[in-house]
Amino acid sequence: MEMNIMKTQTKTTHMETGSIPKLLAQLAIPAVVAQVINLLYNIVDRIYIGHIPGIGAAALTGVGLFTPILMLLNAFAMLVGSGGAPRAAIAMGKKDNDLAEKILGNCFTLLVGLAVVLTIVFYVSAPTLLRLFGASDVTLTYATDYARIYILGSFFVLIVLGMNTFITTQGFAKISMMTTIIGAVINIILDPIFIFALGMGVKGAALATIISQAVSCGWVLAFLTGKKTFLRIKKEYLKPVPSIVFPCLALGLSTFVMQSSESVISVCFNSSLLKYGGDLAVGAMTILTSTMQFAMLPLQGIGQGAQPIMSYNYGARNIDRMKKTFKLHLVISLIYSTLFWLFVQLFPATFAGIFSSDPELVSFTAGALRIYCGAMFLFGIQLACQMTFVAIGYAVCSIIVAVVRKFVLLLPLIFIVPMFVSNKTMGVYMAEPIADTIAVTFTAIIFAIQFRKALRLIEGTKKAAA
Repeated sequence: MEMNIMKTQTKTTHMETGSIPKLLAQLAIPAVVAQVINLLYNIVDRIYIGHIPGIGAAALTGVGLFTPILMLLNAFAMLVGSGGAPRAAIAMGKKDNDLAEKILGNCFTLLVGLAVVLTIVFYVSAPTLLRLFGASDVTLTYATDYARIYILGSFFVLIVLGMNTFITTQGFAKISMMTTIIGAVINIILDPIFIFALGMGVKGAALATIISQAVSCGWVLAFLTGKKTFLRIKKEYLKPVPSIVFPCLALGLSTFVMQSSESVISVCFNSSLLKYGGDLAVGAMTILTSTMQFAMLPLQGIGQGAQPIMSYNYGARNIDRMKKTFKLHLVISLIYSTLFWLFVQLFPATFAGIFSSDPELVSFTAGALRIYCGAMFLFGIQLACQMTFVAIGYAVCSIIVAVVRKFVLLLPLIFIVPMFVSNKTMGVYMAEPIADTIAVTFTAIIFAIQFRKALRLIEGTKKAAA
């Protein structure tokens, strides 16, 4: 017991005094790798499905229509995980590990409850929702086949995504990374076996994903109930306490809004694209979404690496380390988003060709990619600011910038922009870069004001304590 306490103190002291670039590298690199590998769960499915002889394009479109439900499942997982983990890190920064464990236990119970409810709701309503999302008579069968199997494994998905954040926030970035590596390797191995060798098609892709998530879930729970973790899931902390649950949900609400808004936006995109461009345009959107995930998830991984450092030092009231952490976070995020944007603009057909062998779909998607990802280089600013808000507990600010970006700007622009351009289909895609440019400007202004306010508040508290 004493040794475990000493290890905890050493780890947390390192958060307070260690080299920030080194700390960020230690936490962010595994988190980025984990995010990229986690992306492979769905990307690999889509790659294999898109190359099924004869039905690849239709099957890919059908599976893409499941994306809004997938995003909602992820959103509920991150509502708990992204809200609870920073709260736990702040508690650890204040040397209150008992509170941090209570947060962990309460969040686990919340995830289990959400998993049960969401499984029932989405399984029953899947065909109706998929029609609403833009499924045609051709694509509905593939969409439903994939959705219903995946939904049955929702429990594993929510536990993995929600609880893995608590592993990262303790500084066990490599363990967190292994969660996704284990699952991805199993998925990559099982996909071709189930899809092609056993002839299961899209059902095989969904089954492979769920089996891999189940193994990852076992890994996460084994660690968080084992001897190596600092924060452990304990029976006495499983009963939800409102004073613990509600602050976590409030902080995680911004991430939930971001994720769930992606679901709503995806539905709006698909319905508008089906109207102007048919199944071809909807199929292209599946590839565009996958490409956007390649951009966003590594940025989230960088943010996940920076968050524990920021949260801990916010709890410890260390202003200089907070400033240094944010600046480094921002620079790295901007470099990545700019380089990725440049690659997409130069080689759009490369991305399209990964997901489909259909010449018409590849050609159409290549043109759409350049437009849709036109402002991608700005994402580094958006994500760095938004995730810093979460790290320091400024839930309201994070929610505001998330809502403005998606609901105030992008949602209406999806329907407005096509009214003013000759190519209506490309007009739908243009809504994304227009909204992103305005949103990033708004976010940067709000962040500059609120971050300075947070730092002044800390300075005032330190002076009062002295």
